[in-house]
Amino acid sequence: MTPKKILLAKPRGFCAGVERAIGVVDMALDLYGPPIYVRKEIVHNKHVIESLAAKGAIFVDELSEVPEGAVVIFSAHGVAPLVRRDATEKRLRVIDATCPLVTKVHLEAIRYANEGRSIILVGHAGHDEIVGTMGEVPDQIHLVGSVEEAERVQVPDPERVAVTTQTTLGVDDTREIMEVLKKRFPKLVTPPSDDICYATQNRQEAVKLMARQAGLVLVIGSANSSNSQRLREVAEMWGARAHLIEDASKIDPAWLDGVECVAITAGASAPEHLVQEVLDYFRRLGVEQVEEVEAIEERVIFVPPPELAQEMNRRGSL
Repeated sequence: MTPKKILLAKPRGFCAGVERAIGVVDMALDLYGPPIYVRKEIVHNKHVIESLAAKGAIFVDELSEVPEGAVVIFSAHGVAPLVRRDATEKRLRVIDATCPLVTKVHLEAIRYANEGRSIILVGHAGHDEIVGTMGEVPDQIHLVGSVEEAERVQVPDPERVAVTTQTTLGVDDTREIMEVLKKRFPKLVTPPSDDICYATQNRQEAVKLMARQAGLVLVIGSANSSNSQRLREVAEMWGARAHLIEDASKIDPAWLDGVECVAITAGASAPEHLVQEVLDYFRRLGVEQVEEVEAIEERVIFVPPPELAQEMNRRGSL
């Protein structure tokens, strides 16, 4: 059976932080020429990484792989102070593409630590963003990834506890964890504004709207993309079958059996051309009806990192 209708999420795909990070690599390649080294994946998407690598970006896991004095870019997920120190010791020319919303979380952790508080960080162990944030104040931070962990976490002084979160979490799951923490620590200090980034929340809201109508939700994104995984989970929580796919080639025709309406979205690090390729897949099947479902209009723009902007100014590129 061929689906009769496609629902297309809006917003979807690249967020302002991802656009900024990819733009940083492109601008650095234009300014300095290849090779440009990038510590970790600039964003978590295979297609983006392959495209930038073809232009001359070299992705490394650690700074030990970068030649002394080279240009290196820190990914959108942020880094720990130890990484910055290593870069200084190797006399690397650093361009920091950390998303400003991730930087906000780092600064909150530092501020809470300076106030003498224990910090509970809600997030997924091993994620690049979590590694960087925990590296800011490793002796005062406690990672919590589930309601069960929130119920068990112990701190030296329950009267002096603050909480911050990874920016790409599921909104509903995080709310449940926060409720447990607030019950256990009545004097819990929370950030003045939500740490889960606007783009993560907006894409999840769009999926909720579509999941009520669709028999199948396809989330375009890489398996190591936290926000993409959360979109799949949100769709399932709201009653739809859902699959995370890298691109159109990963669609299993068997998923479409008995499905009249398919919803499509893309994680914050998935490029729009992948969405269009998935739409083309369904058009070839004969699906003509495509309806865009808009949750909210996004107008956020982030400026380039200061070190890159200064170099562009110096060269008259701005």
